[in-house]
Amino acid sequence: MAEPSKVIHIRNVGHEIAESDLLQLLQPFGVVSKIVMLRAKNQALLQMEDIHSSVSALQYYSTVQPSVRGRNVYMQFSSHQELTTDQSSHGRNSDQESEPNRILLVTIHHMIYPITVEVLHQVFKAYGLVEKIVTFQKSAGFQALIQYHSRQEAVEAFGSLHGRNIYDGCCQLDIQYSNLSELQVHYNNDRSRDFTNPSLPTEQRPRTSQQGYPDPAGLYAFQQPGASYAQMGRAAMIAAAFGGTLPPGVTGTNERCTLIVSNLNTDKIDEDKLFNLFSLYGNIVRIKILHNKPDHALVEMADGLQAELAVHYLKGAILFGKKLEVNYSKYPNITPAPDAHDYLNSSLNRFNSNVVKNYRHCCAPTKMIHISALPQEISEDAILTHVNEHGSVVNTKLFEVNGKRQALVLFETEEEATEALVSKHASSLEGNTIRISFSQMQSI
Repeated sequence: MAEPSKVIHIRNVGHEIAESDLLQLLQPFGVVSKIVMLRAKNQALLQMEDIHSSVSALQYYSTVQPSVRGRNVYMQFSSHQELTTDQSSHGRNSDQESEPNRILLVTIHHMIYPITVEVLHQVFKAYGLVEKIVTFQKSAGFQALIQYHSRQEAVEAFGSLHGRNIYDGCCQLDIQYSNLSELQVHYNNDRSRDFTNPSLPTEQRPRTSQQGYPDPAGLYAFQQPGASYAQMGRAAMIAAAFGGTLPPGVTGTNERCTLIVSNLNTDKIDEDKLFNLFSLYGNIVRIKILHNKPDHALVEMADGLQAELAVHYLKGAILFGKKLEVNYSKYPNITPAPDAHDYLNSSLNRFNSNVVKNYRHCCAPTKMIHISALPQEISEDAILTHVNEHGSVVNTKLFEVNGKRQALVLFETEEEATEALVSKHASSLEGNTIRISFSQMQSI
C-alpha cells in the first residue's frame, strides 16, 4: 500500500460516473481541492486539502464499501503527494492499470471469510483454463496471482469478476493485470497450486490429513459458468465453514431434497423428533411417516446439499435402539397433505442467513450435547433433571457466552445423547424454549 497522501486514487470509475458523484463520496471528510478523471482507465485522482481528510476517508471506506450509481469503486492512497494542473488521462503514472495479460493480480477487500486456493479456482475457472494460483498477504491485504492459459480468458474473467463479491456483502474482487509473464509455483498446498503439474511437493511440513487434496471439482455447487454469484458465494462459504473443503464424499452438487428414513422405532418416533434430528443439517420443509410402513418416513430438506449432509452424518446412527438407514427418496418432494407435517415456516428451523455459522457445527452424533437459550437463573441440577431420563450423564458444565447461559452435557454413549437431543430440543425448561445440538468437544 502506498504511503498516506492527500491524493486518493479511485478505481472502477465507470463512464456513467460524474465528478460530482465522486465529490459526494469525499466531501464529508474535508475539502476536495483538485480532481482528475482518467476516463480511459476508469480511474480518478482526487486531492484533499490536507492529509488528515484523506486518511479519515480511507479509514471509513475500509469498513464501508463505497458505491456510486450502483457500481462499487475502490480507493487507495495515490503514489502522488500532489496533483499538478496539467495531469490528464494521458499522463504516465504508477496508478495506471497494466496492459491486458494472462496473469491477474487479485486483491480481496473486506475479507470476512477465509479464501482458499480451491475457492479462487472455482470462481475463476468458469472463464477459462486456470494454470496456476499463488496467494500471499501484503499490506494491501490478501492477494492472489492467477495465471490463465490465454490472455483472452484473463480478459473475460477481468470483465466479469472485477468488483464482484465472492460472498454476499463481502470478499470483493479487485482485479488488475499483472506485469509478470509466468508464475513460479514450487509447492502444491493451501497457498499455491500449479494445476498443470500435480506432482509438485506440498512442502516439508506435516499435514493434519493424510488424504492429500481431494478433487476440488467435486466440492462446490457452482460448476458451470452460468451459476449465479449467489450460488457461488453460498457454496464457497459452506466450504469455508468446513475448513475449505466439504466432508469426504459430499459433493455439494446433489439436487435431490427428499430422503427416505427407515428402521425407525415405531413406538417412540414421531415427526417432531425426526425434525429435531434432521434440522441439525438444514431447514426442514415437510416430514411424513408412512402409514403402510410406519418404520419409514420421508424427510424433505430445503436443498440438495442439506439432504446430502443429512445422509452423510446420519446413515447408521442409532436412535431409540435402532440403526437408521437414510437414503434419497424417489419422490422429489412431499406433497402437502393432512398427514404430512409442514415445517416450512417453523421458527424452530435452525438455519438462517449466516451461512458459515449454520454449517460450522454440522457433525455426526456425539456423546456431548450443547444446550442454549437457557434461563439466566438455571442451575446444573435443573438441566440434569431435564435430560437424565435419556441416559447416564458423565459430566455437565454451565457457562455463559455474551451474557447468555449455555450448557454442555456429556453422556456415556452417542445413542443416549441422540435420544436426549431428539426428545428435548425445542422443549420448555423453566419457561424457555431450549435449543440442543451436538458438540464436537471431546471432554468437559
